[in-house]
Amino acid sequence: MSDSKLLRGTMILTAATFISKILGLIYIFPFSAIVGQQGLALYAYGYLPYTVILSLATMGVPLAVSKFVAKYNALGDYYTGRRLFRSGMVVMSITGFIAFLMLFFMAPVLATLIIRDPSDLQGNSMDDIIFSIRMVSTALIIVPIMSVIRGYFQGFQSMGPTAISQVVEQIVRIIFILSLTFLIVGVYQGGIGLAVGFATFGAFVGALGGLAVLLIYWFKRKELLNRQMSESTVDHQIPLKSMYRELISYALPLSFIGLSIPLYQIIDLFTFNNALIASGVSQEDAEVAFGVFSQSAHKLILIPVALATAFSITLIPTITKSFINGDEDLLRSQITQTYQIILFLTIPAAVGLSILSFPAFGVLFGLGDLEVGGSILRYYAPIAIFFSLFAVSAAILQGMNKQKYAVIGLLVALIVKLLSNYWAIYSLGALGGVLTTYAGYTISIAINVWAIGKFANYNYRFIVKRFILISIFVAIMAFVVVIIKHVLELVFPMTSWTNALIVLIPSIATGGLVYLFLTVRSHLAGQILGQRFSFLRWKKKRTETH
Repeated sequence: MSDSKLLRGTMILTAATFISKILGLIYIFPFSAIVGQQGLALYAYGYLPYTVILSLATMGVPLAVSKFVAKYNALGDYYTGRRLFRSGMVVMSITGFIAFLMLFFMAPVLATLIIRDPSDLQGNSMDDIIFSIRMVSTALIIVPIMSVIRGYFQGFQSMGPTAISQVVEQIVRIIFILSLTFLIVGVYQGGIGLAVGFATFGAFVGALGGLAVLLIYWFKRKELLNRQMSESTVDHQIPLKSMYRELISYALPLSFIGLSIPLYQIIDLFTFNNALIASGVSQEDAEVAFGVFSQSAHKLILIPVALATAFSITLIPTITKSFINGDEDLLRSQITQTYQIILFLTIPAAVGLSILSFPAFGVLFGLGDLEVGGSILRYYAPIAIFFSLFAVSAAILQGMNKQKYAVIGLLVALIVKLLSNYWAIYSLGALGGVLTTYAGYTISIAINVWAIGKFANYNYRFIVKRFILISIFVAIMAFVVVIIKHVLELVFPMTSWTNALIVLIPSIATGGLVYLFLTVRSHLAGQILGQRFSFLRWKKKRTETH
């Protein structure tokens, strides 16, 4: 496969993932307006266990299958990939159904772990929690099957089916969620529990849409795929046991690392409400705080994370190639470029979101829970930098075939989070959950950074200098934004949605322009993003010639 085709395929998948994440953020605004922060908390009660069990049921299958199929296709053996596909469809159907049964029948147990004593009549009931978990569990019947089909297509370096099915799946899910919850709550005056339960069922409906896209692609390409298989010159006749052993060796590290954020959220799911209630907070207030923490604030910080990884992830396949070829100079250059992009994009975005947490939350989620929402978002926003650094450093280690260090780092971090989370939330409130997440990701990133330095013989001196320079520019940007925000709030106090919008938009625009001016004028933007944004490189050259 040519480098251009690999890069094109990677960019297609990256774009699809980015679009899906943006859609997943946008729908939260009208959804929260319908069901409120407490409804968002109930939605998280169902969706977070589903996410973890889904990952365990599929175990990184799409990427693992794609690596397996691509390997044997390159050897001229299309039979082995097809055998894995057929067998994988059966296995994933079974594991998906088992996962569905597990989550469905474990719902009452999980509900008692989420809220041990739901005595507050203003909070979500046990029946509502169980209903939400059981409704989302149905998606486990379909999604694992989709993972095999996606992986098989990707093994042929065909990323279109995966990309389009992801976007269609998200669009169908969102249309179903918003239309049904509006009908239940807004038209028929139904309860929030019923509406959120059907919202979680949207995962199943969306999966049907994604599967339909994949089946259309399959029937359109079946003749070509069969012809390639009939022209195979080799058939390794690998036993299924050996085939799955190789597949699992690919899948387990990928699955576990990809679970980092959901695993953190699961720890919060089982400790957050209980710790707050034990400290004297009502169940209703605890659930509002959890809704903000797990859904509203979390979705917002994923914007800079998705943006940064969308630019940097395209470098990962080339990092793999450089490492395999032993080209250490090129490898170190690619690592440097990856780190620079992450820092350049996420630091200003995270700091800006932290400063503007109150007007941003008020505009996007309303003023009803502004105090708790703005407070949590202020301290939680910088975690975007940590999420991005962990994801990219783990991907670099995967490219270097050293992913075990990322796994070790994540395990240590999860243990720290698990042991400290309840105590921290009990002592410090919602802020305690934020601090333990920072602590865990700091440990993981430190181990990843050390491993990259050791095995790539990478010196971080240049990146530290870049970090200091970016931080100086961000500090100047932050100073200007604080002044603009403070002046605007004196004239337009945060008493209405319109005032919040008037504060937010000029503050964002001013901060963005200040940061852009400083980075372009200093040539930093051109040096980091010049290959992607030619006008920045042109600006630098023009400045140098005068």
